Amino acid sequence: MKRIFEVDPWTVTSHDLNPEDKRLQESMTSLGNEYMGMRGMFEEVYSGDTHQGIYVGGVWFPDKTRVGWWKNGYPLYFGKAINALNYVKADIYVDGNQVDLAKNDVTDFEVSLDMKNGVLNRTFTVFGVTFKITRLVSAAVKELADIHYELSSADGQAHKIRFDASIDADVVNEDSNYDEKFWQVLDAGNDTDSSFIATQTIENPFGVPQFTVVARQSFVGGEKHGVNRSEKEVTDNFDIEVPAKSSVSFEKRVIVTTSRDYDGLAQVIKAGETLTADLAAQTYDDIYTAHAQEWANRWEKADVQIEGDDAAQQGIRFNLFQLFSTYYGNDPRLNIGPKGFTGEKYGGATYWDTEAFAIPVYLGVADPSVTRSLLQYRFDQLDGAFHNAKEQGLKGALYPMVTFDGIESHNEWEITFEEIHRNSTIAYAIYNYTNITGDHSWLDGDGAQVLYNIARFWADRVHYSARNDKYMIHGVTGPNEYENNVNNNFYTNWMAKWVLQYSLEHYDEINADEKAKLALTDEELAKWQEIVDKIYLPEADVETKTGKKHIFVQHDTFLDKDLTPIADMPQDIRPINQNWSWDRILRSPYIKQSDTLHAMFYFPDAFTEEEKRNNFEFYEPLTVHESSLSPSVHSILAADLQMEDKAVEMYERAARLDLDNYNNDTSDGLHITAMTGSWLAIVQGFAGMRVRDGKLHLKPFLPKNWTKYAFRLVFRGHVLEVSVDGQGAHVDLISGEPLVIDLLGQDVELTK
Repeated sequence: MKRIFEVDPWTVTSHDLNPEDKRLQESMTSLGNEYMGMRGMFEEVYSGDTHQGIYVGGVWFPDKTRVGWWKNGYPLYFGKAINALNYVKADIYVDGNQVDLAKNDVTDFEVSLDMKNGVLNRTFTVFGVTFKITRLVSAAVKELADIHYELSSADGQAHKIRFDASIDADVVNEDSNYDEKFWQVLDAGNDTDSSFIATQTIENPFGVPQFTVVARQSFVGGEKHGVNRSEKEVTDNFDIEVPAKSSVSFEKRVIVTTSRDYDGLAQVIKAGETLTADLAAQTYDDIYTAHAQEWANRWEKADVQIEGDDAAQQGIRFNLFQLFSTYYGNDPRLNIGPKGFTGEKYGGATYWDTEAFAIPVYLGVADPSVTRSLLQYRFDQLDGAFHNAKEQGLKGALYPMVTFDGIESHNEWEITFEEIHRNSTIAYAIYNYTNITGDHSWLDGDGAQVLYNIARFWADRVHYSARNDKYMIHGVTGPNEYENNVNNNFYTNWMAKWVLQYSLEHYDEINADEKAKLALTDEELAKWQEIVDKIYLPEADVETKTGKKHIFVQHDTFLDKDLTPIADMPQDIRPINQNWSWDRILRSPYIKQSDTLHAMFYFPDAFTEEEKRNNFEFYEPLTVHESSLSPSVHSILAADLQMEDKAVEMYERAARLDLDNYNNDTSDGLHITAMTGSWLAIVQGFAGMRVRDGKLHLKPFLPKNWTKYAFRLVFRGHVLEVSVDGQGAHVDLISGEPLVIDLLGQDVELTK
């Protein structure tokens, strides 16, 4: 755990310029607007260690898979979100002295992420000049990034600033094989009002489209005295006079356009030129106000207010801010990468995290159309899922663990071939959307093709054990990635059974056209029912410190391990993924994230309280929570079991996972999809939100250190406000027709 930022409900602020924490600072001050985003690196030269990264939604490269031993069906490439044009670059000189905060004598340093208004503010004084810099990636004009400088004298003397503003295409990628570079320059130009550079991803042998990205910079203020152009960079040169007694401003505007929206290089360039001209009539205040208003609209719908614990308040707002900076449902071609626009780890692609964790949040804070877009994303990639299953010699659809286009693009065997439980989570998302919204139209239409082809996959992937008269699933990795190639992982088997059962239950409801496309036979459906009836689910009685418990066994040989709780091990081994060999981790009993418990997180009403308690008390002491997705699941289950202290402990870890760098890995980028967990822990955990038979149920409790919390909830055409304090729970109807809900076991009618 390492906290380098001050605790404040609406800002993430530091006054410490520590080179050792530079990458951590950059991750946590990232900005984005779904269309594009960037890490919080400095604009000016910084000669110390830094990770400069700017990323554009939907722009990626298929980097050739490199393995020593090729296996049939292995993905041909590892899809990567690649570092794009560095359009914030600036060389700044004060009276001839270069500004480089790694070398300069710096005073009055502050870096502050303003989450309420969606901007990054930075202040420092060097060579007698105070710089106040405000950076935004516009929520109002998706193609716009703006950097505003206010310069003033700190020593009562006038100063001359030389400002060389660049767009640089010679960028490096942290996550590349052998330091490859993925961009080529197609065109560049400077004119009186602006400069641009046009780039395209290099050719690839996999049929993946090449992407064109054009950045155009324009300016307000300063005196332009020249332009420079090299093979991979354009630069505009300015002189700025800083008076002795007042301040002066300078503004850089950047418009980024891509071939995702415009056809052909000429059109991509022209679009940027037009947008730049359109913005010329707007002042900086106009741009800032429009951007801040969009963030105000988001907070109006989604803010979670916590009283009595500023660290908890900062945590939930930080997580919602970064989540909405990554995805807000404006482009159905996009999805939610685990690192968003904050780094390159994991390739930046779509994972199962979206369906498991993000969709439940968007169902609660946004219009259902946002979730429909996420569901449609998977339908649009169904052909890729067919391809993935075929590569394994299986029927139906296998959704990828990692993808940009539906084709599996992860290059680790245990992920690509074994972690197939993700397939069930795509089906779970369909159930979740249908159950919470009451809208069956997607399940009965396009969703039928997704659901029933996933079911087909499972029916082919199981095998029959004549010795046991059971259907089994061997050779898998469950959600606990600290075990590979296991047999009969409980969660994988249970979810496969659920998918088949859910599909059978709803088959009569889907429309005739979809049934015709599926061409399911009576024999297939009968086989599905047989698998449901006979699938093997490992269980056993185990001795624990509190007596004998009946549990579901994580997989066939899990109980043969040395089951020493992690609390009884030396704590200097944590995190084990940074201290132990992979071999030792695989042999250990330690669990990266919820595995057996994950089914209970998805379907809490499908298990008895005794089953949930026995399994939680057995598995949680073996869980190291080294997956960012783990704490929120355990918080919700603990709240369900009225283990309030454990629920709060796990919430605090989920809410401040990155802010406090719990797993010592935030310098690579934030854990965007895991940020959903803090909202889930409050709403599904502390407030006990469930939907049963179309009725909303709430069973709130108030954490001991809090005096109040409140949140808004979208539910079936209604907006509700839930508040919980020392006097109890109260629910107001903000919009919609009268509604009956279950509050703490009692029916309550809500009216305006």
